[in-house]
Amino acid sequence: MPPPKDVVKIAIQMVGAIPQLIELQQSKPLAAVLKDVCDPSPTFFPALVAPCASHPFTFSSQNRGEIKNGSILRLTTSPDQEAERLYSGIQSNNVDVKTESLKKLASLSQDVTFAREFINRNGLKQIFYIDDQAKVCFLTHTGEILAHTLKAFMELMEHDFVSWETLSAAFIKKIVSYVNMNAMDASVQQLSMSILENMVPSSRVLFELVKKEVTVDRLLTHLQVTNVQLQLKATALLIALLLAATDAERTQGSLLTRSLFLNLHEHRMRTSMDPYSQEQRDLLQSLRQAAFESENDAPAGTFSTERRRSLCAKEFRKLGFMNNSNPAEDLRRAPPGLLALDNMVYFSRHTPSAYSRFILENSSREDKHECPFARSSIQLTLILCEILHIGEQCSETAQAFYPMFFGQDHFFEELFCICIQLVNKTWKEMRATQEDFDKVLQVVREQITRTLTLKPTSLELFKTRVNALNYSEILKLRQTERLHQEETLAVPVLELRERLKPELLELIRQQRLLRLCEGTLFRKISSRRRQDKLWYCRLSPNHKVLHYGDVEEGVHSPPIESLTEKIPVADMKALLVGKECPHTKEKSSGKQNKDVLELAFSIVYDVEEYCLNFVAPTRYEFCLWTDGLNVLLGKEMTSERTQTDLDILLSMELKLRLLDLENISIPDNPPPVPKPPSNLNFCYDFSHAEQ
Repeated sequence: MPPPKDVVKIAIQMVGAIPQLIELQQSKPLAAVLKDVCDPSPTFFPALVAPCASHPFTFSSQNRGEIKNGSILRLTTSPDQEAERLYSGIQSNNVDVKTESLKKLASLSQDVTFAREFINRNGLKQIFYIDDQAKVCFLTHTGEILAHTLKAFMELMEHDFVSWETLSAAFIKKIVSYVNMNAMDASVQQLSMSILENMVPSSRVLFELVKKEVTVDRLLTHLQVTNVQLQLKATALLIALLLAATDAERTQGSLLTRSLFLNLHEHRMRTSMDPYSQEQRDLLQSLRQAAFESENDAPAGTFSTERRRSLCAKEFRKLGFMNNSNPAEDLRRAPPGLLALDNMVYFSRHTPSAYSRFILENSSREDKHECPFARSSIQLTLILCEILHIGEQCSETAQAFYPMFFGQDHFFEELFCICIQLVNKTWKEMRATQEDFDKVLQVVREQITRTLTLKPTSLELFKTRVNALNYSEILKLRQTERLHQEETLAVPVLELRERLKPELLELIRQQRLLRLCEGTLFRKISSRRRQDKLWYCRLSPNHKVLHYGDVEEGVHSPPIESLTEKIPVADMKALLVGKECPHTKEKSSGKQNKDVLELAFSIVYDVEEYCLNFVAPTRYEFCLWTDGLNVLLGKEMTSERTQTDLDILLSMELKLRLLDLENISIPDNPPPVPKPPSNLNFCYDFSHAEQ
């Protein structure tokens, strides 16, 4: 701090008087300055106080250098004189005098100079004293006086003139009793919990004592009351106990963490949306209005009711609601209930730019490739509730403890904001469609759980780590874990697995060739990408000739004799896929069709290297045909379907081979097939659900 100036211009205000402007000479004793101001009738020993409502500050000869030029200071009784007066007042037998003295003491104790003077007079011992039986006796035990007493005590202890460790166990038990009492003033309970909160981190001994005496059920009861301040104090004490605990104690204290989650979110999670609630309907409309500047918000009378309803339905569809005409129906499922709506509204209001970017980005994507915000939010909320065990009964043996949740006022909502953006990011990385929705959310669940196992200390660190764990990293981790799992298997099992692979791969090869022999109906794609003609291709039963030819609409499996064109398998040279195919390189339109690129393949045949071009109707057919053609070419099957089928067959075969069949008779003939049911009324029609 720079040295004080010789002269500081300040304004001094006396009670009931207009502020007086003076030039304070820093070299002149402060007592002489105050005497000049109070003349000709100094009726009290004055002091200068900075008039801060929350933390008054008294200036003395030691800290007068902190007086700034232009300060407005209040002239009041000196701290030592006020401390002496209140020291006597709190010992008075007159209840009114005692109450007023304690009230004034609670206010003035925020001033460090006054606190020092009062404590030097053994003022704390006058607030409470300990007799020979180690029992704590307060000046009073009920009402307003007790609240002022606790407030004064807490303010005096805040200045660290007296260590918290000097407090007796009897005194702490008395404070705890106020917290555990049912018939106790709320202000007294708030102050008692604040005192305990300050005790806990100061000493291991105090922590052990408070942890032993505090009733967990009582603290949880405080979380359920309507008094917000009491809820905050109870939450602060819970957090202080958890943060001061060791790792082992935190594990035991996970009941507190789980109970806190339960109280804050279980009610909303178990409450479904009421379509007749105007407040909830307004929240839904706020999501739409935050995302779109729609002509639907034009003044009344501009559009008909039907037109407005149509515009709203269109925008709710863009928001990702399944039932766009009545989006409240999407939130009728509980859980996640209204908690999902709360999360969506919080995301739209606290991160509006990210919310708008999510909605508008997916609104402009191709059909089936957009990530549905509302549907994803509802499912993500349910996933987070399951991961954090919100809504479940508390467990004494729970192992999870996440300190990062106690650094945020709205930790669950903030976690949702991070994770819903993760959903969109993962959706793009997986190039997902609507059919991949469950697969994407499964990957997101894995990203979240893997990151939580790292015990990040803050939500910012969680955000960094979970975003670094992209889809490719998840695939690598899965592969590594699968290999590790395989390595831990017994050597005979590994040998059996390797011995089974060639047999099962041959089975897959035969299945692929059989599929080619059955044939597939393809559509011809012209240079203008017009799907106007059908043609059929199939492999001859002896696997030597590929037959193909045009067919009429409605023909699904033409006989092989009707297919006039032929390609001997011996003349096939190579298989091309995706961008390598000649019919995907033609650029008659300005934009490549991604679906065509993913489903296109070509056969190069004859010495002239002619090409027969295909566009498979589905990805499944693409995998079967490319695998089958690779088998004919004597190459390895490379599609993702091959690995999936191999894993399924290996798993089934290993389980069958490793079954404990000792003393179990296996019949030579298969069991008879049961008779079909008399009716099929038990079947569910999914078409009605989609509507």
